[in-house]
Amino acid sequence: MELGLFQKQTTRLVMTNELRQAITILQYSTVELAGFIKEQALENPLIDLSSPSWGTRKSYQKTKSTKWQSEDGKNDPIAFAPAKEGGLHDYVLQQVQFLPLADSKLKILTYLIENLDEAGYLRIDEEEATSRFAIEKEDLEEKIAVLQSLEPVGIGARSLGECLYLQLKQRSMQNELAETIVLNDLKSLAERKYKELAKKYHVTVTDIQRTADFISTLDPKPGSLFARETTKYVIPDVTIKREQNGFRAYLNDELLPKISLNKQYSLLMGSQKNDAALYLKEKYQQYNWLLKSIQQRQETLGAILAVFIEKQNDFLEYGVKSLKPLTLREVAEEAGVHESTVSRAIKHKYVQTPHGLFELKNLFTSKIESNAGDAASSSSVKQRIKEMIDQENKQKPLSDQKIADILNGQKGIGISRRTVAKYRDEMKILSSSKRKRYN
Repeated sequence: MELGLFQKQTTRLVMTNELRQAITILQYSTVELAGFIKEQALENPLIDLSSPSWGTRKSYQKTKSTKWQSEDGKNDPIAFAPAKEGGLHDYVLQQVQFLPLADSKLKILTYLIENLDEAGYLRIDEEEATSRFAIEKEDLEEKIAVLQSLEPVGIGARSLGECLYLQLKQRSMQNELAETIVLNDLKSLAERKYKELAKKYHVTVTDIQRTADFISTLDPKPGSLFARETTKYVIPDVTIKREQNGFRAYLNDELLPKISLNKQYSLLMGSQKNDAALYLKEKYQQYNWLLKSIQQRQETLGAILAVFIEKQNDFLEYGVKSLKPLTLREVAEEAGVHESTVSRAIKHKYVQTPHGLFELKNLFTSKIESNAGDAASSSSVKQRIKEMIDQENKQKPLSDQKIADILNGQKGIGISRRTVAKYRDEMKILSSSKRKRYN
């Protein structure tokens, strides 16, 4: 092999930081993009941000419904701030204060309360607890029984069966069959082995089913009422409205801060040729690229949505049942972009339509051929399956094969039993054997 230096000319795609930023911006939702712009403003002194809601004072007036509203009719955001409330531990400790307990017993009970999880279950190592307080197991069980007598009913349980049993014992009407099942055969009940349980307890299948219905009214997580969870709201990135000439898509860019160039710093770029001027020129390029990336994002989304409205006019008119199959490749060809660009553009975005709020990517579905030669979307087929199950005779529920036969015969949609089972599982619908009612 000859050693030496040789020249070779090749062509390859180089992922620059600017291109990587443009791809990232395309994937951002409106809320994420607003956060990204604010981060860029902190790093780049040439970026000035402004918004109609920033730095402006609004007066608020009280309405008859005791909610506060601004003059423009919008609700005061302070009214939606969560109130500071005590959690599960505080609620149970307040009840303990009124119990006639010695200090030693109160200390043990407080320890048990502090070891309740968010669902209200007691998570302790009993051997460790008895060793810590130098007590017998019987004494610990006595304190646990005191805890289980407090509200909410069912707290202090060490298993789901015990939790349900505690709630059953508090009912005015005792149900011995339900109490026995939750302690010994809860798994079989969850698996809907009604015939097996009926044979074991010498009752009818209808009795087991009624018992299951009664048990389902109990709360498996009694402490969850005190969980401090913040409600998460979905802000649509796109709104499609009906207008005189048809439907039109609007990007929800009101949340985005307005970007402008800082004039004071921009004057320093051309006046001097030092490190500061070079730094500002670099930041000026970043400023321009940010504007270009945001504009490109808007143009790409606009092109994709224009194709969507054209192809899915029936869906916008009549709802999910009229959703046609539309693949990313078809949209890419119509919009004049690459398929991967469409995939990135619809990622993490929501669209508000006349028929509700949808995740944008869920409206691009695969094809299922029909006997008539046209095609149906997987989403519309799922909707049909759900409606058929909702309207079925619960004493004789439709099997997956029967649903496939109906779709093939009456609807002309070619679908297999396996596909029906797959769609049913995705919609979290039970199989026919578990949907059956015996009453």
